[in-house]
Amino acid sequence: MKAHLVIFAAALALGHAQGACLSDEQARAVAESFFSRQPAEDLPPMNEADARCTRAKINALLAARHGPAIGYKVGLTNPAIRRMLKGDGPAWGALYQGMLLPHGSQVSAAFGARPTVEADLLVRVRSADIQYAKTPLEVLQALDQVIPFIELPDMLVATPLKLDAHGIAALNMAARLGVAGTPIAVPPDRAAQEALVAALGTMKLTMTDGSGKVLGRGVGSDLMDHPLHAAVWLVQALGREGIKLQPGQYISLGSFPPVMPPRPGLKFTVAYEGLPGADPVSVQFTD
Repeated sequence: MKAHLVIFAAALALGHAQGACLSDEQARAVAESFFSRQPAEDLPPMNEADARCTRAKINALLAARHGPAIGYKVGLTNPAIRRMLKGDGPAWGALYQGMLLPHGSQVSAAFGARPTVEADLLVRVRSADIQYAKTPLEVLQALDQVIPFIELPDMLVATPLKLDAHGIAALNMAARLGVAGTPIAVPPDRAAQEALVAALGTMKLTMTDGSGKVLGRGVGSDLMDHPLHAAVWLVQALGREGIKLQPGQYISLGSFPPVMPPRPGLKFTVAYEGLPGADPVSVQFTD
């Protein structure tokens, strides 16, 4: 492991002058940092191709440990977060077995090397026809569940503020854990589906702590004007890499600020006003 870190650090020194896809040894060092929940070395500058190549190497190592992907997350769908990371569009990462926890879970505040917490929304694929979806309604018709969701990302590197959009894409969009609430079944009839699509675009999210203090607010349209637009983007992006979504897989649609570090004793709750059938989802952070 020490040898890997030495190689990684030496390559980083060169990488600051010329961005590149991480080598196999460098990617292995990042994966070991992920598994051990210890900060990885900061990444060198990367372009989109470098990030895609690096993500593929890291994801292969994650899959070797955790098995095939159980779903995917779409990041940089919120313009505020995209501006913060200097991105010009969305990016994706993979979700693996063990990453999804139930509502009310107690989670160590040190669940990752550089842990954060944020509001999100999860959906579950019903049909492979989602590959052909071009509109939010067509996406919804290929789903069977909409699920309130709190994402628990891990920025992983020693200096997260140095990450840009390509860097976080290379790190599998910081995917680590998430807390899934009570699923909302997608209705079978078209009129009810259209109503649910409308509600997803106008729902109001409120993030609070255990005392009821408001930590942040958002609306469904914050994510690419409609959260299901993120799924449309995802199937197209995955298709360009030869990946097809499968029934039973999940899609995390994007983040609503604030993006904040957890702390022991914090109870983080997200409520979805205007989304019929949506119960609040919460997570309790411990020492």
